[in-house]
Amino acid sequence: MTPEIKSFDAHIYYDESSFEQAKKLIDAAGEKFTLRVGHMHRKSVGPHPCWSCVLEFKPELFSEVIPWLMLNRKGLVVFVHPDTGNDLIDHTDYTLWMGEIKTLNLSVF
Repeated sequence: MTPEIKSFDAHIYYDESSFEQAKKLIDAAGEKFTLRVGHMHRKSVGPHPCWSCVLEFKPELFSEVIPWLMLNRKGLVVFVHPDTGNDLIDHTDYTLWMGEIKTLNLSVF
Protein backbone atom coordinates (compact mmCIF):
# COMPACT_ATOMS: atom_id res chain seq x y z
CA MET A 1 0.00 0.00 0.00
CA THR A 2 1.34 3.44 -0.93
CA PRO A 3 1.73 5.76 2.07
CA GLU A 4 -0.28 8.98 2.21
CA ILE A 5 1.69 12.19 1.76
CA LYS A 6 0.44 14.68 4.34
CA SER A 7 2.74 17.52 3.26
CA PHE A 8 6.11 18.28 1.69
CA ASP A 9 9.17 19.95 3.21
CA ALA A 10 11.62 21.87 1.05
CA HIS A 11 14.75 22.61 3.08
CA ILE A 12 16.78 25.52 1.71
CA TYR A 13 20.49 25.09 2.58
CA TYR A 14 22.87 28.05 2.94
CA ASP A 15 25.86 29.34 4.88
CA GLU A 16 27.09 32.75 6.04
CA SER A 17 28.01 33.81 2.50
CA SER A 18 24.64 32.81 1.00
CA PHE A 19 22.39 33.74 3.95
CA GLU A 20 20.99 36.91 2.34
CA GLN A 21 20.40 35.12 -0.96
CA ALA A 22 18.52 32.37 0.89
CA LYS A 23 16.51 34.94 2.85
CA LYS A 24 15.36 36.59 -0.39
CA LEU A 25 14.32 33.21 -1.84
CA ILE A 26 12.52 32.16 1.35
CA ASP A 27 10.73 35.52 1.72
CA ALA A 28 9.65 35.42 -1.94
CA ALA A 29 8.31 31.87 -1.54
CA GLY A 30 6.39 32.92 1.57
CA GLU A 31 4.80 35.81 -0.33
CA LYS A 32 4.01 33.81 -3.47
CA PHE A 33 2.62 30.60 -1.96
CA THR A 34 0.42 29.53 0.92
CA LEU A 35 3.00 27.63 2.93
CA ARG A 36 4.65 27.56 6.35
CA VAL A 37 8.05 29.22 6.51
CA GLY A 38 10.31 27.88 9.23
CA HIS A 39 13.09 29.59 11.17
CA MET A 40 16.30 30.46 9.32
CA HIS A 41 18.79 28.45 11.36
CA ARG A 42 22.42 29.54 11.62
CA LYS A 43 23.52 26.06 12.67
CA SER A 44 22.87 22.47 11.62
CA VAL A 45 19.52 21.25 12.97
CA GLY A 46 18.17 17.69 13.03
CA PRO A 47 19.50 15.60 10.15
CA HIS A 48 20.54 18.62 8.10
CA PRO A 49 24.30 19.08 7.63
CA CYS A 50 24.03 22.80 6.81
CA TRP A 51 22.26 25.89 8.00
CA SER A 52 18.70 25.59 6.71
CA CYS A 53 15.14 26.83 6.60
CA VAL A 54 12.10 24.70 5.82
CA LEU A 55 9.19 25.55 3.55
CA GLU A 56 6.29 23.23 4.37
CA PHE A 57 3.43 22.95 1.90
CA LYS A 58 0.44 20.82 0.99
CA PRO A 59 0.73 18.18 -1.76
CA GLU A 60 -1.61 20.20 -3.98
CA LEU A 61 1.08 22.90 -4.27
CA PHE A 62 3.92 20.54 -5.31
CA SER A 63 3.51 21.26 -9.03
CA GLU A 64 3.78 25.01 -8.36
CA VAL A 65 6.36 25.25 -5.57
CA ILE A 66 8.95 22.78 -6.91
CA PRO A 67 9.28 24.25 -10.44
CA TRP A 68 9.43 27.75 -8.91
CA LEU A 69 12.26 26.67 -6.58
CA MET A 70 14.07 25.02 -9.52
CA LEU A 71 14.03 28.27 -11.46
CA ASN A 72 14.72 30.63 -8.55
CA ARG A 73 17.21 28.85 -6.24
CA LYS A 74 20.22 30.40 -8.04
CA GLY A 75 22.67 27.72 -6.96
CA LEU A 76 21.33 27.10 -3.46
CA VAL A 77 20.87 23.47 -2.48
CA VAL A 78 17.26 22.46 -1.87
CA PHE A 79 16.35 19.17 -0.21
CA VAL A 80 12.73 18.07 -0.63
CA HIS A 81 10.92 15.21 1.08
CA PRO A 82 7.34 14.21 1.86
CA ASP A 83 5.82 13.75 5.30
CA THR A 84 4.32 10.26 5.33
CA GLY A 85 4.82 9.68 9.04
CA ASN A 86 8.02 7.65 8.59
CA ASP A 87 10.85 10.15 9.08
CA LEU A 88 13.68 7.78 8.15
CA ILE A 89 12.16 6.68 4.86
CA ASP A 90 10.95 10.22 4.11
CA HIS A 91 14.56 11.48 4.45
CA THR A 92 16.19 8.59 2.53
CA ASP A 93 14.00 6.79 -0.01
CA TYR A 94 11.51 9.53 -0.87
CA THR A 95 13.86 12.46 -1.49
CA LEU A 96 14.43 15.01 -4.21
CA TRP A 97 17.60 17.12 -4.39
CA MET A 98 18.25 20.32 -6.30
CA GLY A 99 21.98 20.88 -6.50
CA GLU A 100 24.64 18.99 -4.56
CA ILE A 101 23.41 15.94 -2.64
CA LYS A 102 24.47 16.31 0.99
CA THR A 103 24.95 13.56 3.56
CA LEU A 104 22.26 13.74 6.23
CA ASN A 105 22.78 12.79 9.89
CA LEU A 106 20.33 9.89 9.99
CA SER A 107 21.26 8.95 13.58
CA VAL A 108 18.60 11.44 14.75
CA PHE A 109 15.96 8.97 13.56
